[in-house]
Amino acid sequence: MHLTALVTIFALLTYGAAGIQVARARRLYNIAAPATTGAPAFERAFRAQQNTLEWMPTFLASLWLCAYYVSDKWAALVGLVWIVGRILYIVMYARAADKRGTGFAIQAMAAGVLTASALVGIVNTLIAK
Repeated sequence: MHLTALVTIFALLTYGAAGIQVARARRLYNIAAPATTGAPAFERAFRAQQNTLEWMPTFLASLWLCAYYVSDKWAALVGLVWIVGRILYIVMYARAADKRGTGFAIQAMAAGVLTASALVGIVNTLIAK
């Protein structure tokens, strides 16, 4: 499951990069922690990072269950699609809130595919026993 492990690292790096964007926006707009409101550009960066955090449990659990019960390569491939969607979401949300939809849809579909694949793999394993 080396490929899935690598994709997990990429996902963590993506989340870390979103956090760095929030820190930069805090400095740029002079918004001291723990404040979560202020300049709209800061708020968009903050929400993109928070939304990424909100999706991480669903993504990581389904990624690893899919890798274990279906295929390391399949899980890693769909995981990469999730990361691309997340990056697109973060970048477009930073530009304008109404631009985030495509990235969100891509990552949500990828998470759904991982979850459905894992479920099918688990059921097939149970039936085979």
